[in-house]
Amino acid sequence: MISIGNPAPDFTLFSSDKEKTTLSSFRGENIVLLFFPLAFTSTCTEELCSIRDNIEFYNKVNAKVLAISVDSHYTLARYKKDQGLNFTLLSDFNKEVSATYGSLYEKFGYNMRGVSKRSAFVIDKEGIIRYTEVLDNAGEVPNFERITAVLRGLV
Repeated sequence: MISIGNPAPDFTLFSSDKEKTTLSSFRGENIVLLFFPLAFTSTCTEELCSIRDNIEFYNKVNAKVLAISVDSHYTLARYKKDQGLNFTLLSDFNKEVSATYGSLYEKFGYNMRGVSKRSAFVIDKEGIIRYTEVLDNAGEVPNFERITAVLRGLV
């Protein structure tokens, strides 16, 4: 179980740019780790475009945004381009990282199984979890006011 104060489980996933991306390679930077159900859906697009539009804040607090879904890296590449997203999208196609972080729906709409739950984690420069939020309702978005407050406290 992922708990505040514990080390963030490390992982390596492929990005939408087909690059291997390892969480621990970001040590020395704060991380906002987001899980989202599916590319090209309304709530996911609203959430990620909000991050895009506020990326300067994340840059100011030395925070990298990593957003993960179970979509393929090909789908994520198209989604990133279409939405003009300016942060890293990662494919958890095999669902292992989503499961590790407790962010996987067993059942989702339209009889889909194994879709990432909308979730947010803040990881500090030392790789320690400082905030967790896992939402059961895919129509809700994480509390970005709380995330912002946690990030400001890490500066």
